[in-house]
Amino acid sequence: MTQFTDLGLAKPILKALADKGYTQPTPIQAQAIPIVMKGRDLLGIAQTGTGKTAAFALPILHRLAEDRRPAPRRGFRCLVLSPTRELATQIADNFKAYAAHLGLSVATIFGGVKYGPQMRALAAGVDVVVATPGRLMDHLGEKSATLGGVEIFVLDEADQMLDLGFVVPIRKIASQLPKDRQNLFFSATMPSEIGKLAGELLKNPASVSITPQATTVERIDQSLIYIEAQRKRPLLAELLADRAVERSIVFTRTKRGADRVAKYLTAAGIEAASIHGDKTQGQRERALAAFKAGEVKALVATDIAARGIDVNDISHVFNYELPNVPEAYVHRIGRTARKGKDGVAISFCSDDERSLLKDIEKATRQKIPSFDRRNDKALAAAAAVADKLAPAEKYVDPRKADPRNNVPSELRRKRNRNGGQGKSAPGKGGQGGGQQAQGRGEGRNGGRGKGGGQAQGQGKAAAGGGGDFRGPKRGGVQQVETRWNPID
Repeated sequence: MTQFTDLGLAKPILKALADKGYTQPTPIQAQAIPIVMKGRDLLGIAQTGTGKTAAFALPILHRLAEDRRPAPRRGFRCLVLSPTRELATQIADNFKAYAAHLGLSVATIFGGVKYGPQMRALAAGVDVVVATPGRLMDHLGEKSATLGGVEIFVLDEADQMLDLGFVVPIRKIASQLPKDRQNLFFSATMPSEIGKLAGELLKNPASVSITPQATTVERIDQSLIYIEAQRKRPLLAELLADRAVERSIVFTRTKRGADRVAKYLTAAGIEAASIHGDKTQGQRERALAAFKAGEVKALVATDIAARGIDVNDISHVFNYELPNVPEAYVHRIGRTARKGKDGVAISFCSDDERSLLKDIEKATRQKIPSFDRRNDKALAAAAAVADKLAPAEKYVDPRKADPRNNVPSELRRKRNRNGGQGKSAPGKGGQGGGQQAQGRGEGRNGGRGKGGGQAQGQGKAAAGGGGDFRGPKRGGVQQVETRWNPID
């Protein structure tokens, strides 16, 4: 049996692993670590929960420690891109734990928090930065971060990057990276678009595939319940009342749906909290902390959390609504049965979700055992009560829903396709050359200024059609290019 000591890792790293009680690498780690230590590009395919993070973190730290050099100002030697804030935090925590005896620095860059601490962390240079694409692009636009010193580039959960619409910003970030670098792609599945992106960025890569694409974890007991959409909440409450359900995650398709389900469960006497893209970072952290501490029995989440939650001993996963993207089913149920333990995954399917179920069974190459709870009189009576406790969400055809509906509303950037015809209120800013100004301050030409008017003081300004930048204000007018619709 292979041991970590057989892989040639630096002694400080082995000591950190011993402190955590790790002695044997997982299959993905045993195959990937030697390849990454040699400096080769790598394409790794493995299910969630198989140890992908350590598969790239350990050899990266080994390489950085072997060739010690200061990181450039406002730059970093290793860049790891993650699709969500929670996953970025989880990856950074693993890097810090494994680097406990190395003296290497690690920082996280993601949205939902203030820019100041991140800018100060980057100012002197950092060895490893774990970032979400949206906030990193903002820092690059503000020149508070540079990519010229990146030696190793990691794209983690590449397929979810595609689901959330991050392919364009990833390409923009990659275009600013040095050509002479090591590239590592890790993913649970490999859709054709991600395969195309990997072909563009990876140079003669080694490939490691631990399980077939979209294969679900064997230790998970999967089942499906056919149920009317309006009776899903009382059915969920009934199942959660079972003592066998110790700690569970409930996945919904929308943010509003997550809040309504959590509200109903709480009213039904079941400790529940919701987590999704419209929550502030503080709210998300508090909900996750309560879940980890066992204060909350059910964490109701959208797909933004499908790969960002690493909590031990999750006994059950409930798919309250089936995902729009079939591969997301694998990642959802992968929150249970981690580290060799057993788990249960129960999915609800209403009549309008039959096509989604068909896609899931096709992608996972399996037939999920099913039960029929339709026309259940007890659930019908409970559903009537449920509508009073928490009104049902307005129906949205899942076949027409956008899988990127987890974009936080406060971060959406609306693009004015007709170009800069912004308006100014009297005495509150001027208009000129397709610029908009909002907030407090006097336009130079005063009142309804025209032709070159600019705003001073507090406010927002956008160039050529209304990009909305929520980063640090440095005085004067901010002019930024509208690029993408960020998640984080």
